Amino acid sequence: MQLKDMEPVVKKFYEGLEEGKLWGRRCLECGAVEFPPHLACNACGYHATEWYEVSGHGHLIDFTVPGPQDDKPYLREVGKYAYGAVELDEGPQYTYVIFGITKKTAKDVRARLMAGETVGVHPKIIDRPGYKELCFELDA
Repeated sequence: MQLKDMEPVVKKFYEGLEEGKLWGRRCLECGAVEFPPHLACNACGYHATEWYEVSGHGHLIDFTVPGPQDDKPYLREVGKYAYGAVELDEGPQYTYVIFGITKKTAKDVRARLMAGETVGVHPKIIDRPGYKELCFELDA
């Protein structure tokens, strides 16, 4: 899908990626942040939200390394990756592509998570035909 054909809330999100910004929505009732953005609050159900720029920083919750049947060769062109759940500093959780986890490092990253260590992540915006895609990368 091309950026010009997207719905307004989705379009604002992807326009932000083009500018290196991450837009979510903040609930006017309870303050919860929705990311990726939604028009209503998932925390309290309130209908009114406003645009809110999130930092993009957070931590890894869990991950899985893709198997040999992985159908996304464009990701391999960018680097080694896994699929993982991220919790942003602002609170929302979602599943993303996580760069910096390989089959060789997965055991160490898993051990760090199991030991209760915070494994930080930051945004990595990659180019796709017609739009940018939000991924994350392990902090150094």
